[in-house]
Parts: sequence; structure tokens; C-alpha cells
Amino acid sequence: MASLFTGCRRQSVPASEQQESKEAKRLLQGIWMDEESETAVFQMKGDSVFYSDSTSMPARFMVVGDTLFMGPDIRYLIVKQTEHVLWFKTKNGETMKFVKGSNEDIEGNEDQFTDKPQILSLTEVLKRDTVAHYDGERYHLYIAVNPTKYKVVRTVVNEDGLEVKNVYYDNIIHLSIFKGAAQLFSRDFRKQFYEQKVPKNFLTQSILNNMEFSKIDAEGFHLNVSLCMPYDASCYLVETVIGFDGKISTKLLEY
Repeated sequence: MASLFTGCRRQSVPASEQQESKEAKRLLQGIWMDEESETAVFQMKGDSVFYSDSTSMPARFMVVGDTLFMGPDIRYLIVKQTEHVLWFKTKNGETMKFVKGSNEDIEGNEDQFTDKPQILSLTEVLKRDTVAHYDGERYHLYIAVNPTKYKVVRTVVNEDGLEVKNVYYDNIIHLSIFKGAAQLFSRDFRKQFYEQKVPKNFLTQSILNNMEFSKIDAEGFHLNVSLCMPYDASCYLVETVIGFDGKISTKLLEY
């Protein structure tokens, strides 16, 4: 029982508080190449790992026991590690095999590893004008999807099969509704407005993608708002209804 209790206690200690292997970290210093394609994949330098993908964020790495941490929530089981060889398993059980680059490899690839990854903006300014008629009245809706400098960090699997964190710019969507020259409604929408309809773990890594007019009826103006994972088909679609009195209601349509 004492042995079992001790084992459980060890497992509960966060990686940051466990004893990391300084020798393993020393052996990992350098540029690592895919064993089969011989292309540079990542560079270990000091306490940080840098990726050849220009959109991936650097991360702090450490080795604790037989586990390689490449960021606080990304870990791999080490299968084999020597000064020039590194094998580890991904979450899906695939064994990734790397060899350390020679001096010539390092000299030829140093520039591709950056500590300032490219931040991706998925939308240029998108403007849409819509005319709607109801009960003999004419209304004009203006929708503008505007890129911002608000950063969204998403964990993805890159083309080399590694989990990395990419950075994207989120959007703000502006909606104005007019009846003739009179403005009935005006508001900027951010993704946080939909936090009651979309799970937090999805909302954190998603962007406010688009807003499209659907219909007008006695309830008011119906618009479909999509919140999506960047470069992914995963989206939540939320109906946003603007009443004639300016009040807003929302309803989850689909995922």
C-alpha cells in the first residue's frame, strides 16, 4: 500500500516540479532532421525548441524520466535517445525518428528557425450590404468582418507530424441596421459574446469567422454567425436575432 501511494503521489506532481534531466537536454541541443527525408524539422537551443514551420511558436522543452515535453501540454514518450538519434512516440502511437544534423546541416538551416512566427490573418476586410423588406418597410443591413490584432493560439499537427501551436488574428464583426436614414442598431461583435453557446475549450482556439443575414420576420433580423477553428471544418453556427427594439437573442443552430 505504501508503494502504491508513493507511485500515485509521483504521478500527480506537475512536470515543471519534477526533476528534469540536464544530460538529456544537453544531448538534444542542435538541429534535428527527419531520419527518412533528411529535412530539418526542429532546433533545440538552450531551453527552447524552434520549428522549421514559420507559423509555429517556439516552446520551452524539458526531459523528465522518459518523457519529452515540448511546451506545457505537449509531451512525447522517448523510445530511443543518444547524442545523434532521437525517437519518440506521438499520441496516436506513431514513432517519429530523427537524427542530429551535422555542422553543414546547421549552417544551411539556421535561418529557417525563428523566434517570431508568422501570425496568420484569415480574413481581409469583408463588407456586405443587404436590403430586407418586412410589413411594408424597407431596411438596410451593413455587415463588416474586420481583422484585428487579437491573437488566437491553436494547437495543431504540422506537416512533420508534430503538435505545435500556431497563432492567428481574430476578427471583429460590425453590424448596423437602418430604416431609411434612422439607425436602429449598431454594434461590434467579438467571439466572447457567444461564450454561453460555445464550449470554452473550442472558443479559446477559434475565431469569429463570419456573419450572414438569414431572414426577417416578426421577431426581427435573423443572422447566422459562425465561429470556426482556423483552417478547419469545425465550426459552431449561432443564430443571432436583432429585435426591432434592438434587443439581442441567440440560439445554437449546429456544430
